[in-house]
Amino acid sequence: MASSADHDCVVIGAGAAGIAAARTLARAERDVLVIEARERVGGRAFTQMVGGLPLDLGCGWLHSADRNVLVPLASEQAFAIDREIPPWQKLADDRGFSHEDQRAYRAEVDRFFQRVEDEARLGVDMPVSRLLDPVSRWTPLIEAMSTYINGTETEHLSLLDFDAYEDTKVNYRVPAGYGALMVVLAQDLNIHHGVQARLIDHGAQPIRIQTNQGTIKASAVIVTVPTGIIANGSLRFAPALHDHVEAASLLPLGLAEKLFLALDNPEEFKPESRIYGATDRIATANYHVRPFGRPVIEAYFGGQCARELEGGGIQAFADFAIGQLVDVMGSDFQKRLRPLFASSWARDSYALGSYSHALPGHADKRAKLAQPAGRLFFAGEAVSPYFFSTAHGAWESGDRAAREALALL
Repeated sequence: MASSADHDCVVIGAGAAGIAAARTLARAERDVLVIEARERVGGRAFTQMVGGLPLDLGCGWLHSADRNVLVPLASEQAFAIDREIPPWQKLADDRGFSHEDQRAYRAEVDRFFQRVEDEARLGVDMPVSRLLDPVSRWTPLIEAMSTYINGTETEHLSLLDFDAYEDTKVNYRVPAGYGALMVVLAQDLNIHHGVQARLIDHGAQPIRIQTNQGTIKASAVIVTVPTGIIANGSLRFAPALHDHVEAASLLPLGLAEKLFLALDNPEEFKPESRIYGATDRIATANYHVRPFGRPVIEAYFGGQCARELEGGGIQAFADFAIGQLVDVMGSDFQKRLRPLFASSWARDSYALGSYSHALPGHADKRAKLAQPAGRLFFAGEAVSPYFFSTAHGAWESGDRAAREALALL
């Protein structure tokens, strides 16, 4: 006879998906335990306080804010919401990139997205790179854009998956920090930190989760870890879940990293402005100047460029960024810059990257990874059908997985 469960449900991971799942279960008055390998909540939403400034090293934008479930939740928790138009929807500083050229680039971006939409209607998957104009001067910059929004270059992107993402083009921010919001939303949950799940034995009831701190038994389990953790076997299943592991491996995490630079005498720049680095290559960063009016520059790196720089830590990011900014602004500009902090998501063993993308030919893998296996359920941004790569997509998936679990409990 099987022994009784320790908990109705165990949620593995205290990122946005795990927090959402646990809140839904707790509202249903179920005994739910969240186990989290880190000593903090939020996962890839992480606010670091530096010099009194809350800096978001991961999630920063409430994308599709008019449909984003986290916007009303932030308001309920008395978090201020910044509704300023994001810098990528405005013309950037024209030093190094004239407004005429910026308009020409935007026109080519519009043509590119129209080709994506038209080709996706045919229902045949392919690498997005096939839709780039090989002779356009703006193709390298469009590739760079892909590394910021997808974490990877277009040759690694499924056309059908890329087209499935829904963006209402309404984008807000939380001045106090996206990660800080996650901390507040998780504050009343039963979360045990420093607990790393290693094996889920779901072949009998109750399910047994083997961790670095012993075995936990549960009637149901919700897995919210990033795809790389499943794909590389850091978290295993017995009996094996070959289809889920394969799906996870075909939804790898791209890489987008941030560097924050202190900026002296910032008044020269308008708040929420933007500087482009190089415009003729993929390996370039993009610079958000004075976010929230603060005296900082938020630099974005993506794809292979981010991977190569991450190995050198903050100094490599800073050398690259300051070099590009000096090329645009002049040699005296270097004296006004000082590195504050940089993210390092690929080297984070509990993340292994920033957010997922489907490889060409595998747009169906999000739905496959989302499929329950008995009383084992899956959530996270990678299983969101339309809002993948976002915290609100992860949140919605956690709520969905919790409702599936409640239907069986």
